[in-house]
Amino acid sequence: MSQAPVGTATGTWTPRPGAAPLVRQVLAQARMESRLLLRNGEQVLLAVVIPVVVLLGGVVGADRVGLDFSRPTVDVLTPGVLALAVMSTSFTSLAIATGFERRYGVLKRLGASPLPRSGLLAGKVLALLAVETLQVVVIGAVALPLGWSPATSATAVGGLVLALVLGTAAFAGLGLLMAGALRAEATLAAANLVYLLLLVGGAVVLPLSAYGGAGGLVQWLPSAALGDAVRAALLDARVAVVDVVVLSVWAVVAAVLTARTFKWE
Repeated sequence: MSQAPVGTATGTWTPRPGAAPLVRQVLAQARMESRLLLRNGEQVLLAVVIPVVVLLGGVVGADRVGLDFSRPTVDVLTPGVLALAVMSTSFTSLAIATGFERRYGVLKRLGASPLPRSGLLAGKVLALLAVETLQVVVIGAVALPLGWSPATSATAVGGLVLALVLGTAAFAGLGLLMAGALRAEATLAAANLVYLLLLVGGAVVLPLSAYGGAGGLVQWLPSAALGDAVRAALLDARVAVVDVVVLSVWAVVAAVLTARTFKWE
């Protein structure tokens, strides 16, 4: 009777199929979402190119259009452009991408995979934060040679991170709310329209003082709250409590409405 060679394992091996741990699944989904976002030319345009153009155009042309700030123009505009970048990624890009994923059945198939739907959403949010980190680096690299001098204290950094996280939550909720309720083509049109309206009249790039009497109403928009919160952190090294509360309310309301109305197919 033959024997197994020395050092060779014997016995019966049983496959143990199963899903990867949830954290690994979420990180894999986040990496894929980030790559898809950065490979899309239109999304890169919204995420990086437009904010940089707005910054350069604002710094160069502020005097020509009669904008007069009490601080250096680049110091006032750069925080607003950072807020605009967050809005473009977490709202417009997310809404459009999710709308077409829903149309083509991608969300339906992912919803039936081992990755739970909560994990899918978590992966999308992590991808947004990764892209926004890249946006902050790029915009900062453009602004610093122009003379940007932001506050760098612990309070300033903490206020900035808080504003960006809450702004991401608020606008991501609104983007998913739109993508889950409208057809893909309607989402594409509506997301771009809302983006342009908030860019022009939402006090995201310019401070509320530039809007005169309308500032009292505009300040309750998530765009204005995000812009003011980022400006407060980087200009005055403080946390804008009212703006933080406004962003928190928008984030909670958007999340609740999205959970109740979002259609996966």
